[in-house]
This record gives sequence, C-alpha cells and structure tokens, in this order.
Amino acid sequence: MKMEGRPWLKFYDEGVPHSLVYPEITLPEMLRETARKFPEATATIFEGTRMTYAELQAQVESFAAGLAGLGVAPGDRVAIMLPNCPQTVIAFYAALSIGGIAVMTNPMYVERELEHQWRDAGTRTVIALDRLWPRIQQVKDRVGLANVVLTGLRDLEKPTEIGRGEGARFFRELIEKGGIPPQASVKPDDALTTLSTSVACLQYTGGTTGVAKGAALTHRNLVVNVTQACEFIFHKAKDGEERYLAVMPFFHAYGLTAVMNVSIRKAAAMVILPRFETGAVMEAIRQHRPTIFAGVPTMYVALNNAASADDLASIRACFSGAAPLPLEVMQAFEKRTGAKIAEGFGMTEASPVTHVNPMYGLRKPGSVGLPLPDTEARIVDAESGTRTLAPGEVGEIAIRGPQVMQGYWNLPDETAKTLRDGWLFTGDLGRMDEDGYFYILDRKKDMILSGGYNVYPREIDEALFAHPKVREAVAVGIPDAYRGETIKAFVVLKDGETATPEEIIAHCRANLAAYKVPAAVEFRAALPKTMVGKTLRRVLRDDAAGATNTITVTFPVRYSECDPLGIAHHSSYVIWFEEARHEYRRRHQSDYDQLAEEGVFMPLAELRVRYRAPARFGDLVTIRSWMTEVKSRRAIFHHEVRRAGTEEILAEGETAHICFDVKTGELKKIPPRVRGLLERYLKSTNGIKEKDR
Repeated sequence: MKMEGRPWLKFYDEGVPHSLVYPEITLPEMLRETARKFPEATATIFEGTRMTYAELQAQVESFAAGLAGLGVAPGDRVAIMLPNCPQTVIAFYAALSIGGIAVMTNPMYVERELEHQWRDAGTRTVIALDRLWPRIQQVKDRVGLANVVLTGLRDLEKPTEIGRGEGARFFRELIEKGGIPPQASVKPDDALTTLSTSVACLQYTGGTTGVAKGAALTHRNLVVNVTQACEFIFHKAKDGEERYLAVMPFFHAYGLTAVMNVSIRKAAAMVILPRFETGAVMEAIRQHRPTIFAGVPTMYVALNNAASADDLASIRACFSGAAPLPLEVMQAFEKRTGAKIAEGFGMTEASPVTHVNPMYGLRKPGSVGLPLPDTEARIVDAESGTRTLAPGEVGEIAIRGPQVMQGYWNLPDETAKTLRDGWLFTGDLGRMDEDGYFYILDRKKDMILSGGYNVYPREIDEALFAHPKVREAVAVGIPDAYRGETIKAFVVLKDGETATPEEIIAHCRANLAAYKVPAAVEFRAALPKTMVGKTLRRVLRDDAAGATNTITVTFPVRYSECDPLGIAHHSSYVIWFEEARHEYRRRHQSDYDQLAEEGVFMPLAELRVRYRAPARFGDLVTIRSWMTEVKSRRAIFHHEVRRAGTEEILAEGETAHICFDVKTGELKKIPPRVRGLLERYLKSTNGIKEKDR
C-alpha cells in the first residue's frame, strides 16, 4: 500500500507492516491449527476449571456432531444466546465447523426482540442459557424453532435439569453422545472466493438507520480482522503464553473478535467471566494474573477506583472501544499498571475494528487512532458522500477494507445505502488531521450511544407507542459523563389520561432490553414538529441537553439489574436538574444573557439540596431547580429532591453535592473517593465549599 493519500502509515508502531498476508482458512480451521500447535496450552479458565486447546477442540467436534445429529446443515442459522462461558466458545466454533451460521443473540433480549431477530435470520436452532428457557418458550412456536439446546453456566460439570420433559435438548448430552462431525469443506482452487462469500456470523446491529439488521460477516472478514488486531494491537504478545481477561460479551462484535477470536489465534488462556462485577474481576485478576485486557471505558473507571497498582501489575496491553475513553481515566490506569491502552473505533459492519491508536507510538487524546493495515478511510461530504474532504474538515467517515461485511442479511436496499463502490458509509461524522489520525465528532443519525451499546430510538419509540395511554412519544440521548449518553423519553398522553414516569419506564422494561429502557420520562402537551408533521427529535435533544445537568456516580448492582453490554457490573445513578436554565430565563432574561455570554451559567456550581427521606435502590430521582440571585457572575440555585412522579420531598436543607449510597439507601454528600469523577465534568469547582472537599 502506497504512502500517498495515507498519511497514517508513517505513524504505525515499529515492526507493524503496512499490508498483511491473511491465512486462507475458516475460523474452525484457525482453532484446529492452534490446537495442533499448542495442545496443552490452557484455552479457558472458568470458575476454577481449566480446559486445554486439545480439550476445547475435542468438545467442539463432539458438539458439532451433536448439532448435525439434530439436523443442522450447512447454511442453517444457529442462534447462540449465552453469556461468556466455555459453552459459548464451543457452540460458536461447532456451529461454524459444520457450515452453520452463528446468530449471536444478547441474553438480555425480551420476547419481542428475540422474535424479530430470529424470524429475520430464519433461525431454526437456539443454544441458550437454561434460565432463559421460559422466555424462549414464549416465542418458540411463533418463530418456528426446531431445536432448543439448553446449558447451565456450570453445565460441563453438573448438567441442568431446566426444560427436561418440555422439548428442550441439552448441551452436555450432545457432547457426551460424541461422534465425528461432517466437515464444511473449501475447495483449494477457489478457497479465497469461497471464504469471501461464506457467511460465518450474523451480527445484528441497528447500523445507521435504526432498524435491527443482520450484518453478514464472512469467514474471511473475521479471520482478516483477527489478523489485523493481532498484528497492529497485540504484535508483541507471545503465542501460547498470554492470559486474556475475557469479560467483554462474546455476543457483541467487539468481544467476539477482539477477545474470543483473537485469544484463539494467539493460543491465549481466556480468563472467562460471564459479566463485569468489580469484585469478581478483581479476584480473577489476583488469581490468574491476566496479561491482556480489552474493555470499555466504564470498566477502566471501575478498575481505577477498586484496584491497587499491585493488583493490576500483570496487565501489559489493553484495548478500549465502544465509547470515548477519557484521558484522565487512561492516564490513571496506565500509571497504575505500566500497561498501554490502545483506544480504537469500529462498527459491527466491519467485523468490527477499523481504527486504533498505536500501542507504543504517538497516541493523540480524543482520537480513535489510525486505520488498520489494508484499511482505507476518508472523510466525505455528509450530503452526497461523493466528495473527499481535506484534513480538518468535518464530514462522514467512510471505510474500505477486507474486514467490511458482505452486506445486510436479505436487505439489498439497505446494503446499497451503506455499501457504495466498496466503501462502508458509517453514518458517523468526524475529521482526519494532517497525520491521518481520525476523530469521531457526532453521529449522522439519531442513534444513542449508551455505555458502549448502540441504542436505536425508533425501537424505544415503538415500545412507548404501544402503551395504551400514550398518544405520541420520542426518545433521545442526553449527554452523560459516565455512559456517554442516557435515554430520555418525551411523552404526550391521550386526552383524559394520566400516568407516572415509573409506569412508562416499567412498560419499557417489559418490552425492551435493560440498556434500552429510558432513565427519565418527561410529559408534554405537544411535541415540536416540522410543517409536514415530522417530530423534531433534534430540538428535543438540544432542549434536554441545555436544560439538564447530570451528576453520575457509580455503585455495584446485581446482574438482574444489568445495563449495556450485559456486563453490568457497575451502573450509574443519575440526578437530573430539570428546567433550571429555562425557568430562570423566563424570569431574568438580562442576567441569563450575561451569564451565558460569560460561559459560567452551566454547569451548576452550587447546589442547595433539601432531602428528608431515603431513596430506594433503583428510584429515579428528580430535582426541581430554580435560581434566586446572581452575585459576581455566579448563579445560586435551589433544588428540591423528589422521587420521580411524586410530590414527596426527599431532602432537608443543606448545600452539598449528592450521590446515592447503595449500602444505606440514602442520598448523601459525594465522598472524596469519587469527587474526582464529578469534578472532571464540572468547568468550575468554585461552588464546592472547602468543608465539602
């Protein structure tokens, strides 16, 4: 690849090639090759049990034979609905080894979402966690499932009994039955063509248009992206010697490629955790001393708060994606560990990794880095996508490379919109600097990025509209310091109807995965619209962002209350400051204009909070705000803390920054250990009194 037009090449780490040679193999062949070279190397560590690569390969072959015995044939779609566990790895590689197509399904999905995905994919076989059996039963006949195979987290030791006598099959029994699986062969003379068109996985994404679509990723797409990641990010990692902390969900494109498949390519030991819970993660780190970690920013924040330098000393290389990584979080983690974090960018349609900052070279804060080897990227005008823009100009990011998907499953029109002349139009607005580093600035569409997950407002809108009291509804993303964005719903009720935010949120929780459920609901008499009647989502988003400040504090939650990526580990408790700006503007326009001009109006510097009764875990708390005076260009705000949808005042007067204490169930002053998390997002700390520091 020539340097001309690709300024990023000169910033690659020393020893990283500009172009790579990719093995012409399938993913199952990649596993077989690793098992042949490193048969005694540890493949998985899960809840105290280890499995070697030879044992993993044997389990894959036995389970593949079991699937074939159920009638699974080449081209059949096999849904895998599991958290991280050895069975996920076995099921994925077994399905692919007999020519099946894996449909990675989020275990958090509710019935409506399962029905859409499995019907769209034409799924006939599902491999799922046993506790999800009741949910599957609700959709099994409507979707036309032929086989449901259940497994418990510890099924390889003690088989589950859930579903027995009710038509379910069992993971362990299929493995124990054994046999020789049929092999999906590739002819040597047309290997590259076959690999390029043979779909390995349907990874569902809303893409840039909002409707969940299956990105058809071929064996070559995935093998290429694994190779790119190994050579660019983990090029100093030693085959057969690394230990990978595998907590990013394998059902997510990031976890599938950058964790599971990369580990197998490097013959690394996967220290598998079904979800991110800080205590469990710290115990796994202390016990197994992982050397490589791929995570999302919230994980790095949690580890910074919980771990000592000695705890993290074994980690040498890290990758962060799915959301912007704050510079101070990166610096704190690297100072503790001595490891380097390579921050990157990708999308499901690209297998998913496309850009990464050099691990050891020049890393630019705020940048998602450089295009991977053999990956081209450019900024084009957002209107037509036909004009390449100069460095520094803002436009849509377009990507071309061998890791880009074949297309959307059975959606030729959607594919044609996203793939044009070999270029993947991402729908993300960004810029490239003179050195070829890329920056993500905004999204072309209305997609919400919350905690590393793409959340598509249209799905939430539809769930809201299904409520019998709702006439109109729109969901938007509101900037959030911890998650990136949280979700707020604007609702217009039918004439004569009344409802509470809790009622609307409960309805959404029953019809949406947890990470899609709005954190706040605002009732309005009408929604802003264009002349042709289209709701102006942008106006509502800007309105909410301008009128709302957010303070977010983290605390542990149970898995049943998990949030984006299904890892839910830590959640955030959001306290909303509603209408402060607009209420003051209506009363004191001149003072408001002065404050706005000086840039000191937002965020709030001083909170006068009154609270009287403890909040319950999970309560949505609103704060009604108003301002009484301006002195020396400082606004003094007053707030009443209430449970959402009630008139119960939760406070009794003092000036303080507050958070929710999960242990006591009380609202209280933010303790010193998390003050930095708050102050990072405040432009000024003048309003924080010395006694609170």
